[in-house]
Amino acid sequence: MTTGAPPPLAPKRSRARTYLPLGVAAWLVLEIWLLTVVANAAGGLTVFALLVGGAVLGAAVVKRAGRRAFRNLTSTFQQAQAAAQTGVAPSPADRAGADDRNGFLMLGGLLLMVPGLLSDAAGLLLLIPQVRSFLGRYAEKAVERRMSAAPPGSLQDAFQQARIHRPDGKVVQGEVIRQDAPQGPPRPEGPLPPLTP
Repeated sequence: MTTGAPPPLAPKRSRARTYLPLGVAAWLVLEIWLLTVVANAAGGLTVFALLVGGAVLGAAVVKRAGRRAFRNLTSTFQQAQAAAQTGVAPSPADRAGADDRNGFLMLGGLLLMVPGLLSDAAGLLLLIPQVRSFLGRYAEKAVERRMSAAPPGSLQDAFQQARIHRPDGKVVQGEVIRQDAPQGPPRPEGPLPPLTP
């Protein structure tokens, strides 16, 4: 017996979920092939030294990026405490580490730690400050584009509703309460009677 209701549609897979496994597999095959080519040309000991050197350099970069992130975090807390005491918010130029791109530095260190010559090359590229700032600007624009294209009622709406800008430039965190939303039954005041079986 049929009810006449159409069968539920399966959610459509995004392109990233479709092509990401294929891209990772191609990257792994290319890394292994490149390692064997370099090992045949320069020797296995040279490849081993390159891999160990990349891992050591990557660990040092990750450690340095972690220290920098902790230093930026503590200075941000100190600036917030000073701003709370004086009532004046720090200007964007005074904020330490605002344009640091520390996440890309950490990613560069992690890529250096991953065994492979392509990942080492990508990690070394991320150690260049100009590359990090270019990628950071590109990522910010991509996020802004996605947020502006998001339909109403999505996460973009929540970000817009959570902040109220006052005329003096201060941002007040708040909660939006809709008056047209249906209200539930009023809760009785006082203690509730005990539940009986």
